[in-house]
Order: sequence, then C-alpha cells, then structure tokens
Amino acid sequence: MQHNDARTVVTEYVTRLAAGELDAAIALFAEDATWTYPGSLELSRTWHGKQEIFGDFLGRVGTLFAPGGTPALTLTHILADGPQAVAEWTTVGTAANGAAYENHCLGVFTVENGLITAVREYLDTHHVAQTLLA
Repeated sequence: MQHNDARTVVTEYVTRLAAGELDAAIALFAEDATWTYPGSLELSRTWHGKQEIFGDFLGRVGTLFAPGGTPALTLTHILADGPQAVAEWTTVGTAANGAAYENHCLGVFTVENGLITAVREYLDTHHVAQTLLA
C-alpha cells in the first residue's frame, strides 16, 4: 500500500484534525480542493480552495461551538477504492448556545497525488440547524 493512497491520506487527515493539528490537516489538501456541504443551511454549498474550506467554512463552524466545547472527532469507518475513500466519523461537542451536539458524518473524499482534491459531506443538517444555528 502506498503512503499517499486515499485510505492513508484520509485517515491521516481525520486523525490530525481530531488531534488539533490544523496545519498538518490543511497540508493534506490541494490548493484548489472543493468541499461540498449538503442541505439548505447558510453553510450549504461547494466551498472552493483551502482558504474558503478552512477559513470561511470550517473556521466558521468552529465559532458555533462553546469556548472549550470544541467538538471531538472520532473516525469510525473508512472504505477506499482507487482515488476515493469514504470516511464515517462522529462529531460530539457543546454548541455556543449550550446545546449538546452529536452528529454522525460521512465524507466521500477524492485523493490525487497524495492530496485531498474533493470532499462531499453528508450529515444530519436538521440537527445542525437545531443545535448549532438555533
């Protein structure tokens, strides 16, 4: 197995993010990567490039949690085939409004030349609306 195959790269991304190693996680993305977030929320759209993904999108999501309530990510499954990996993880934290947040997420990742080039995320957006955006 190569060290830049989809399974390895995506596992490393989620592991680094869960450990709070943001710079190392960001380094695993291609400059022109995309992240598609589902639903009809104000966050729902395709985010383009590392700055939008980590600054405007994921950075904004971080502000929706209480100080010290930063969500814990746990990778629960990963399946990979060629350049694509499907990862399932749980996110558990405390929303800025004090609500308990727990979501089960799935991402379809595309990896090219050892870097993540695209993510399509699937999660319970109703729960996001009721807890984080309420």
